[in-house]
Amino acid sequence: PPGEQDLAKQKAAAAAKAKAAALARKQAKEEGTENPPGEEDLAKQKAAAAAKAKAAALARKQAKEEGTENPSGEEGLAKQKAAAAAKAKAAALARKQKSAGSDADSEQAKAKAKAIAAAKAKAAAAAKTKATVEEMTEGATKNEPSPNQPKLNQIVSAIERHVGQDALIDHYINKLSKDVPTIVANPNTYYSIAKLLRYDEQLNFAYLSELHGTDFETHMEIYVHLHSFSMNQSVALKVKLDRAAPVIPSLVPLWTGANWPECEAYDLLGIDFREHPDLKRILLGDDWKGYPLRKDYQPYDVEV
Repeated sequence: PPGEQDLAKQKAAAAAKAKAAALARKQAKEEGTENPPGEEDLAKQKAAAAAKAKAAALARKQAKEEGTENPSGEEGLAKQKAAAAAKAKAAALARKQKSAGSDADSEQAKAKAKAIAAAKAKAAAAAKTKATVEEMTEGATKNEPSPNQPKLNQIVSAIERHVGQDALIDHYINKLSKDVPTIVANPNTYYSIAKLLRYDEQLNFAYLSELHGTDFETHMEIYVHLHSFSMNQSVALKVKLDRAAPVIPSLVPLWTGANWPECEAYDLLGIDFREHPDLKRILLGDDWKGYPLRKDYQPYDVEV
């Protein structure tokens, strides 16, 4: 570095000066005479000048070997200028890159915002279209009669002719269950309606696929699902029972398949099916207390 090089030069010059003075004193001593003060000073100055010239020559030689011939002061100044220029150039490049990066980020952010806005608009349009289609479909479904409506009319007409006008409490198409025609019987006409559905030649619901009971807290309900192969149609027969004393005729005399489902409803809900050939518990023991599927059921042994 320039500072260390200057210090080295100063040390070399001082050493050369001291060496020249010692040499002059030695020569004067050997000759047996001492130079007058003026001549001694002149000799010292000459020696110092020679040392300084020698040091300068050495510095120029070193500078030449390093690829520059500037004296130490000029060399340091040149290095400082070069460093300042490089620093300014680097700063300018950094500002340019930052500006370019900011522009790129800005463009990227704009593009991203546009893409998000376009996606939101597309999603909103799709949702609106879907809602419109669902509304139109729902409206058409509500207004359009069920294809099973004629068969429900046929079943209701047969029941009113053979059992009575007040035999049914209600009848409707259950759109939540594949448009199954559903009839709700009075408890006192339940068995007569079931018998008509089973043996009427035009109806002929010969297959019982399901029977179960449900506790609605306000009442019990029996649900029977029947199928007619001749009509290629199913029907749901329901009846509501008094929850305090749920009693209803058994359908086993009409459909043997009602045997175990009725035993299950008796076992879990306590529904009494009159004239059942062998009504008994089939899941719980005979000494079991209460009916587990009732909403107010309290376990006899809470640890079990």
